[in-house]
Amino acid sequence: MTLQTRPHRWWAPVAALALVFAGVGAADARPGPTETGTLAASPGCGKSPTLTSGTHTIQSSGQNRSFILRIPANYDNTRQYRLIFGFHWYGGTANDVDSGGSDGYNWSYYGLRRLADAANNGTIFVAPQGNGNGWANPGGQDVTFVDDMIRRIENDLCVDTAQRFALGFSYGGAMSYALACARPTTFRAVAVYSGAGISGCNGGTQPVAYMGIHGISDNIGGGRALRDTFVRNNGCTPQNAPEPAAGSRTHITTTYSGCRTGYPVVWAAFDGGHTPGPIDGGGEGWRSWTSPEVWRFFTGETTPAPASFRLRGESSGRCLDVNGAGSANGTQMIVWDCHTGANQQFTQNNKALQVLGKCLEAPVNATPGTRTRIWDCNGGANQQWNVNDNGTVTSVQTGLCLSVNGTANSSAVTVATCNNTAGQRWSKA
Repeated sequence: MTLQTRPHRWWAPVAALALVFAGVGAADARPGPTETGTLAASPGCGKSPTLTSGTHTIQSSGQNRSFILRIPANYDNTRQYRLIFGFHWYGGTANDVDSGGSDGYNWSYYGLRRLADAANNGTIFVAPQGNGNGWANPGGQDVTFVDDMIRRIENDLCVDTAQRFALGFSYGGAMSYALACARPTTFRAVAVYSGAGISGCNGGTQPVAYMGIHGISDNIGGGRALRDTFVRNNGCTPQNAPEPAAGSRTHITTTYSGCRTGYPVVWAAFDGGHTPGPIDGGGEGWRSWTSPEVWRFFTGETTPAPASFRLRGESSGRCLDVNGAGSANGTQMIVWDCHTGANQQFTQNNKALQVLGKCLEAPVNATPGTRTRIWDCNGGANQQWNVNDNGTVTSVQTGLCLSVNGTANSSAVTVATCNNTAGQRWSKA
């Protein structure tokens, strides 16, 4: 079940970026590798390109370095494209990132290439090759390599220099973090999957839009430390962002509040280990939630509070209802004939389902068969729900499914072991 909302953007239109995106006056913005000192069309706009999709070699810091370039098939030299760098993990290769490995096209550039193609193909992708299949960045050599690639690409191709992005997993996440530290006015945003500080952090005092993704069983303290660098730099309100419980096989995404305009911080913690592609409910692969969430972050789409909706049970045809329209803590949930009363009108705030000014919850550490209820919203994992495309609504804390016991009016709504039956499927009404 997908709840449709109209997106808005955390970044300003290009014409205003010199003042808004940098958060300072235009004269204070440091120039990027194009050495133009402006955030505008690259020098390659309007030129007949010499670069093509494939592997390219350049000289950088006295070394032969290589990268794979992926240019849209319908490339137009008058159109400004976003530029995304995808960094491989330790022992991985540029080809692994470009090809998508065993998942092929669907996981190319961590799944973003597929999404870019579906969104009018407005992205140029780059997969750099690390020395020794890693990103040790000695003396800043790998950061300089990125500078040199940007210069080479943007002198030949038409790039929107205000839309450069970097992402990577593990060592590649460390490299993306190093770029956030060292090149905050070059990159609009970075996404760090299971990263650490092993590529260094030269600088690290200026803001940049930052998304961190980390498994709770994968040295998550290190991931939090990287995130908190940009919580501070971006002026966000510090908080202990909620994270899912072990065994829940879910994720929680938190957008920090109070951040400077144009510099959001997003933290996505999941129940799992060292992987860039966790799937809620178990497993990993290209169907992961990580690629669409990173794509939304990079393209500037955030989710405002949606309009109210009802949740209609498939088996009963009746709607999730606060019993008796009571608003006291502990009032239990039932199904009832669908109507327009406030006790059936829900809104979704991140993963909280709210009704009558309260949050839908299962008691802490609820077991199968436990009744659901409303309670003052507190941000707890027992008040967090995944509204899934298959129609189920699952508890972030326990992984149990919202379930109705019967089809008649007043039938109790509980959490239960997921079994893919009609009593556990809900649709927006």
